[in-house]
Amino acid sequence: MTPNNSILTDDFGRKHNYLRISLLEKCNLRCSYCMPADGIVLSPKESLMTADEIYSIAQLFVNNGVDKIRLTGGEPLLRKDFPDIITKLASLQTEISITTNGILIDKHIDVLKLSNVTKINLSLDTLIASKFYSITLRNQFEKVIDNLHLLLNNGFKVKVNVVLIKGFNDNEIIDFIKLTKYLPLSIRFIEFMPFAGNDWDRSKMVSQEEILNQVQHNFSELDVQKLEDEKNFTAREFKIKGYLGTFGIISSITNPFCDGCNRIRLTANGKIKNCLFSNLETDLLTSFRNGENLEELISFAIKNKKKVRAGMDTIEAVNNPLLNQDNRSMIAIGG
Repeated sequence: MTPNNSILTDDFGRKHNYLRISLLEKCNLRCSYCMPADGIVLSPKESLMTADEIYSIAQLFVNNGVDKIRLTGGEPLLRKDFPDIITKLASLQTEISITTNGILIDKHIDVLKLSNVTKINLSLDTLIASKFYSITLRNQFEKVIDNLHLLLNNGFKVKVNVVLIKGFNDNEIIDFIKLTKYLPLSIRFIEFMPFAGNDWDRSKMVSQEEILNQVQHNFSELDVQKLEDEKNFTAREFKIKGYLGTFGIISSITNPFCDGCNRIRLTANGKIKNCLFSNLETDLLTSFRNGENLEELISFAIKNKKKVRAGMDTIEAVNNPLLNQDNRSMIAIGG
């Protein structure tokens, strides 16, 4: 089938070929930047997409030009039907990857291999067990570290997502980079972003400039190599000379990369979000269940995408709680 790229192209000429699907809103960790302290009101089970619905809606996107799918959550591996979901999606012959906290991934190594999933993003915000507990409220640090090595030993390409929060883990930036000396990891430092209920304020954010200042202070200028940015990049990539792995910076706040954005998000209850920062949602699941055509709805969502961060085109706008809190919590969006 010839892709109808027009419904996935916005008014700024950006073609959206990357679909991120949240499988559920639950997680077995309680990271403060993702989940409000009091939790969230979960969508009723019957309002979540089934495995068959996920496949059918994903197939529609693939038919229209999507060639990359990422499964997120919550924690996607908490879905009891995850093996069924990943097996169905594998038949679409598109690149599939997942974002996970790593706790359960040892149980799914075989099905991931059978489904040709080779890329895993693993969330890990600290290399210190006590700090891991303080931000997640769970004693799972050793399990995550063991599974990180398990993934590497099984040939997976692993990116480690590190959300930086000032006063919590900004003193571990160099320790994370040093992991790449002997391990073929990609460390990705992520600027702390505002979502409903995560107590964001600008003073907690560690900027791209601050990260690079630490790097320049700890490594010689000749040893820090800037790598070529990928097409539609989110992370600006670097490498320390002689190290096996790399590190990158995802600077959604201080240095956004919206010009090349190619991502669409589908929430666990079947709604499109055309931008991580946007409160605009388009309900696909209800229309799908009613047997209606979804292409006009998809086109509507894409055409209404703003040029930069859902219209928050300045730091001042991002810093405005009336704007930055008018959204779902991160756990209900999908990473």
